[in-house]
Amino acid sequence: MSDLPVAEVGGEDLLGGTVLPDPRAGRKVGGKVKDALLAYAFLAPALVTFGVFAYYPLYRLFWYATHYQSRFRNRPATWVGGEQLVDTLTGDDFLSGLAHSGTYMLYTVPLGLLLGVLLAVTAHRRLKGIKVFQTIFSSTVASSVAVAAVIFFTLVNPEVGYFKDVSWLSLTNPTSALFAVSLSSVWQNLGLTFIIVLAALQAVPEELNEAALLDGFGPVRRFLRVTVPLISPALMFLAIVLVVNALQAYAQIELLTQGGPGGATETLLYKIADPRGIRSLGTRASLSIGLFVLTAGVAGVQYSLLSKRVHYGE
Repeated sequence: MSDLPVAEVGGEDLLGGTVLPDPRAGRKVGGKVKDALLAYAFLAPALVTFGVFAYYPLYRLFWYATHYQSRFRNRPATWVGGEQLVDTLTGDDFLSGLAHSGTYMLYTVPLGLLLGVLLAVTAHRRLKGIKVFQTIFSSTVASSVAVAAVIFFTLVNPEVGYFKDVSWLSLTNPTSALFAVSLSSVWQNLGLTFIIVLAALQAVPEELNEAALLDGFGPVRRFLRVTVPLISPALMFLAIVLVVNALQAYAQIELLTQGGPGGATETLLYKIADPRGIRSLGTRASLSIGLFVLTAGVAGVQYSLLSKRVHYGE
């Protein structure tokens, strides 16, 4: 009878005896609780950091966008709902900043990506002394936006600059100022673009290029059909980073043109920073929300489109 299986029915077995609880069940529950507490303990610093520096500022941003704040801080804020947000995002101020940011992005992203790829391909050679050129090409990664802007301003200074007579580099002409500022950003980001593309090129197996050469592929065809698909993840990453950097351009504009001439270089972020203090806090908060949605949307669309053309090697 002792070999018969025990079936638990209301705390008793079929033979009328009492079934004792399994002590391992309590240990399993206790272990899960300890694991959960340990996980939350490790996550706590990150949650606190995100809460203080990301989630709470985002909440305050929406609060300011839905309240009218008088320039006189002694007056209480007034709830206006989404009226202020809609008026700002459909107004001329936002649309002009959006146009300037979009133009700035079109100036910097394709040109910066193209120059970075060309320099990386040029420096990706087994030649004596090539390390010197690689160091020179990547040197701008160590320079800040301020340094790049000051150097560029010295070159195009209308009185003593080396390029003072080049009209399309003039910072005082409304039609050329934004393009001139864009060139300083392209130069400043060129080191990062060069390093990432060069690292991607060095990871391409030489056997594939040799096989393509034996199949009769020329240099251009080898690059387009073999190299570009293999370095496409790096190119996609750079495209997204350069787009985000372009939409967040501020320091170089403040140092070179202060938003001028005639507001020709006032991008969205420059309007949000508003160094002259001509916009209310609620307006700037609404502009910030518009820039946030725009940046997330552009990066998402860009990722969805480019990821379909990206080849990830096994």
